[in-house]
Amino acid sequence: MKNLFIKKLECKKPVSIEEVAHLLTTKTVTIPIDVLNWEKAFPYKPDLKFRIGHTGDEIWLTYYVKEKNILAKETRINGDVYKDSTVEFFISVDGKNYYNFEFNCIGTPHVAHGPGRGNRTFVKPETVQTIQIKSTLGNQPFDEKSGNFEWEMTIRIPITCFAFDSIKSLDGLKATANFYKCGDETSDPHFVSWNPIKTENPDYHCPQFFGKVEFE
Repeated sequence: MKNLFIKKLECKKPVSIEEVAHLLTTKTVTIPIDVLNWEKAFPYKPDLKFRIGHTGDEIWLTYYVKEKNILAKETRINGDVYKDSTVEFFISVDGKNYYNFEFNCIGTPHVAHGPGRGNRTFVKPETVQTIQIKSTLGNQPFDEKSGNFEWEMTIRIPITCFAFDSIKSLDGLKATANFYKCGDETSDPHFVSWNPIKTENPDYHCPQFFGKVEFE
């Protein structure tokens, strides 16, 4: 099981999403997402890294993606973003339930909570809309494009999005999490993760395979 220490980033004034990306670049390290769990059935492996930090009341993330195919059809909050070119962040703060934060490459979000795949409760759309997201691919939907693409996405998640827990601050929080990339309906379906997943078939809803994370 991997371990991740999430650095606290100090900022004295309100910062823009562009400043979030800059602070992550200058104050944190890149972490690879490079475990190809089901290689025989799904051999394609995009190049993927991320940076993460927090401010006590927000989680900041930037994903860096290089891949052959990009797809972005879903525009509904809490829709089926996993079918598109998508990055994901699953986290459990209580050891029983977990949140799945999923974002397709134009920043359409999907956020739910529960103990397993078959028992999820959506976080309310008005709460999900407080997540700030900026993708270098913009925010308009498009059909699949093939070639060699590089894109980045910066995300800031307020702790109010942990709607089913009463978290006052991220400071010192110990949790478990995993980070993913998928693209179920792209020409090269793929499933890569930060922490290995030891299941027979692709399944990200496996909190038993989350890694340990600790917030500074």
